[in-house]
Amino acid sequence: MLALAAIHDFRLLVPQGLIADEQTTTSAAQDGENEPTESEAGHTVADPHHSGGGHSDPVAPVLLGIVVILLAAKIGGDLFERVGMPAVLGELAVGIVIGNFALLTGWHVLEPIFNLPNAYPDPLPHDPKELFYNTPAMLDILARIGVILLLFEVGLESRIHEMMSVGVSSLNVAILGVVAPMALGFGAGMLVIPEAGWQVHAFIGATLCATSVGITARVLKDIGCAQKRESKIILGAAVIDDVLGLIVLAVVSGVIREGEIRLMGLAQIVGLSLGFLAVALILGAVQLPRAMFRGASFLRGHGLLVVTALVICFGFSYAANMVGLAPIIGAFAAGLILEGAHYREVGKRWENNNLEEALSPLSALLVPIFFVEMGVQVELASFQEPSVWSLAAAITVVAIIGKQVCSFGVMEKGLNKVAVGIGMIPRGEVGLIFANEGRKLVADGEPVINKGTYSAVVVMVMITTMITPPLLKWSLTGKKSAADEPADETESNST
Repeated sequence: MLALAAIHDFRLLVPQGLIADEQTTTSAAQDGENEPTESEAGHTVADPHHSGGGHSDPVAPVLLGIVVILLAAKIGGDLFERVGMPAVLGELAVGIVIGNFALLTGWHVLEPIFNLPNAYPDPLPHDPKELFYNTPAMLDILARIGVILLLFEVGLESRIHEMMSVGVSSLNVAILGVVAPMALGFGAGMLVIPEAGWQVHAFIGATLCATSVGITARVLKDIGCAQKRESKIILGAAVIDDVLGLIVLAVVSGVIREGEIRLMGLAQIVGLSLGFLAVALILGAVQLPRAMFRGASFLRGHGLLVVTALVICFGFSYAANMVGLAPIIGAFAAGLILEGAHYREVGKRWENNNLEEALSPLSALLVPIFFVEMGVQVELASFQEPSVWSLAAAITVVAIIGKQVCSFGVMEKGLNKVAVGIGMIPRGEVGLIFANEGRKLVADGEPVINKGTYSAVVVMVMITTMITPPLLKWSLTGKKSAADEPADETESNST
């Protein structure tokens, strides 16, 4: 039924110019018989307020796009989870299939919904309706909100006191896990695509800084090793790594926008990034979130916990954008300063006072849209260029090596350093977020991350995410660290 509806609505979804051209060609072939006037053709195809049919509402193709994305994402995620892989890879894979559906099958039926390159014309139209009624642009907006929500959740899962409790080792691992991949990624870019500007090389290095906290944490939990000392170091370092990585992202993006590396400009960007995070932490320390939740507790109605949290999240995201930083940095900072105590004690009369659970339905809608849209942007045709394969191979290798370097930051003796390095490998959703930010940047009139480079980065993200679960399981369950030996000896002696 959905397929029939999609075919029935195809004329409404196809861009106006394409239908107009088809009508002109058909009319010419029929020697001008029954040629529609320009106003009639425009009214039939493009007028969103036309009331002649049930399918003229401009939200209809957007809803169809959401249906396709959610069904495909859940099926793809299930298939990958059945073979022990993260669901995010399945969502990314189905996005690649959707984005290259015409190339793979010869059918162009999905292009009007997901063909994003022309979604945002430059300059933007003066009439908001021209942009609002653009289906790919609407799906892209939903994906952008989804990634903000995703970073907010990453921040919620991160605890500042936990970062501090793991000590010097996690800090060393995190710093090495940013510096080494950044340098290696920059070098790999210079070697494989020397014709690209320094901006491209720098952003490739910045993308390799990322570490997926969520994927690593889930693997550690699944294999029952979450309480090991190595696991705590990995998770603490991964959170610090994300904070440092977002600062690197802000700095690299700012320098690229400036067009050149200037010492004063660089210092200003670094200071702005650190200052924003510092202000966010101060607002958390002075209990601003607690005050907001306390005020919301006096209101009547449903969903006050989620609404208050989203006000904080979106407010911080907007503030980050206003000072020249990516909105995702504000979302992460908002999640970072929220503690359970801020809302649980003042929201006891709310039906659900677990914020993570309350946000899960919204995440289930918007986050898959982001991952599928990231897959849609991959052009399989770009792999016809040997340089794309070379770049994908090079950055994948240095992405793995760079995170192994960070294992030298473990200061305690007897710990499994190999496991620490492996746990930092997966780029997952954070790597995709970084690559997506690069697609938005323009240098010398061209996107910093073009189609070929983006496709290579996605390959790197998928490989590093796929190899981590089995390698981490092998490294932690196949070996015993010195930290585990005393406990084993104590148990044997007591026996």
